[in-house]
Amino acid sequence: MQSMIALIYVGIGGFLGAISRWSLGSMLKKTLGDPPFPYPTLLINLIGCFAIGLAYAIWENNKVAQLFIIIGFLGGFTTFSTFGLELLTLIRADSLGMATLYVSLSSCLGIFLVWLGMTIAR
Repeated sequence: MQSMIALIYVGIGGFLGAISRWSLGSMLKKTLGDPPFPYPTLLINLIGCFAIGLAYAIWENNKVAQLFIIIGFLGGFTTFSTFGLELLTLIRADSLGMATLYVSLSSCLGIFLVWLGMTIAR
């Protein structure tokens, strides 16, 4: 598949996924108010994880669906779903050390870099 066409599939899917995330998040925040726990984000991440599991199993061999739905839409909806899929792939490949490293680096370095970015910006 030509790379420009692939970019279009990913771009349109990502646009729709980001809009869906924002819309659902806004609706949940209106419904829940301003809870002390980030329920809207948690719910969106969990929905994304479930959806990527379904999508991957259904369209494992369909490159267009992977580009549009898995990479584009679900990537725009939540990258946490991609994290879940990649982690499960490592676990299924019996790469437990790599899986542990992936979780540890993603969590610890991710939180550190959020702090660093905020510190530098202030």
